[in-house]
Amino acid sequence: MTHIAVLGSTNMDLVAYVSRAPKLGETVTGREFRTIPGGKGANQAVAAARAGAEVSMIGAVGSDEFGTRLRAGLTAAGVDTDLLRTVDGPSGTAHIVVDDEGSNAIVVIPGANGTVTSLSPGDETLIATAHALLLQLELPLSAVTAGAEAARRHGVRTILTPAPAQPLPPELLAATDLVVPNEHEAAALTGLADPHAAAEELLRHVPEVVVTLGASGSLYAARGAAPVTVPAPRVKAVDTTAAGDTFVGALAVALTEGRPVPDALTWASSAAALSVQRPGATSSMPYRTEIDAL
Repeated sequence: MTHIAVLGSTNMDLVAYVSRAPKLGETVTGREFRTIPGGKGANQAVAAARAGAEVSMIGAVGSDEFGTRLRAGLTAAGVDTDLLRTVDGPSGTAHIVVDDEGSNAIVVIPGANGTVTSLSPGDETLIATAHALLLQLELPLSAVTAGAEAARRHGVRTILTPAPAQPLPPELLAATDLVVPNEHEAAALTGLADPHAAAEELLRHVPEVVVTLGASGSLYAARGAAPVTVPAPRVKAVDTTAAGDTFVGALAVALTEGRPVPDALTWASSAAALSVQRPGATSSMPYRTEIDAL
């Protein structure tokens, strides 16, 4: 079994389901409200665990009720939380509106995640034991960079999801092996709307890129190789929240198991396709047997 470490955020998702999202200054009536454990780091950890990896989570939750529930949810999913620290104050939250098309709009409040500004004792030792380290941008960049550099020192593959999109420091890019933006994040990072052009630009900084294209699948590009595009299964989306995180978690498992890139992308796309047919973030993520079946 492969071992994946995740350095990232843990949030409680506060999800409102509406027929359509409100415009600026407008109020609409929703039909349902749920609190669901999420956060890009925790999402990817659960996705990887359900896809069959041994997973360890590094990050922070608050001393509130949400923090207790978030830790319990990760533990129930089989994720090791020994290095998920508890800090005084509120946990991170994500305020999400999901419409009838399955599209979403999200506001993230970092809470405890904002206290993770560097690695703590034991973090680098854990990272050194992993086959891959998953990173996102809902923690302070100083911690993300420190994690990537620790992984590089120990020969551990780093997979970065650059979300929320923001300028990336050169030292983080230099320590990243694979960057996985969606097409909007790729455009924001490069200023190029075309995913192929954006991928080529990103290859100036990192060895490998996967741009996720929603219902159109995914695009893989690597230095010195022809790009590969893999279609996604056609399904009816109910809620696209955490589809990208599901993709990344499953992709990390497939790659660390040694699957060829096209097979790994197809498997990850299948996992994401299953997740969008269910509501919520971690609650929507499929198990390995389901991915294999699709």
